[in-house]
Amino acid sequence: MLDVSFGEDASTIRKDNAPQNLSLLKKIVLNLIRLDSTDQKKTSLRLKRKAAAWDDDFRVKIMGLIRL
Repeated sequence: MLDVSFGEDASTIRKDNAPQNLSLLKKIVLNLIRLDSTDQKKTSLRLKRKAAAWDDDFRVKIMGLIRL
C-alpha cells in the first residue's frame, strides 16, 4: 500500500536510518488518512492525501488538532 500511495519503491533515500524513519512516518500518515471519518462521501486515499497537502484546515482536521 505504501508503494501505491507514496511511490516508496522509487524513493532515493538510502542513507543510514532514513528509509526506515520515512517509512514509519508514511505509515502513520496513511493510518491517519484511513481513520478520517469526517468525509461524508467516499473519497480515495490518494485524493484525501492531496487535499491534506493543499488545505491546512483539512490537514489539521485529519490530525485531530484544534485550530484556534
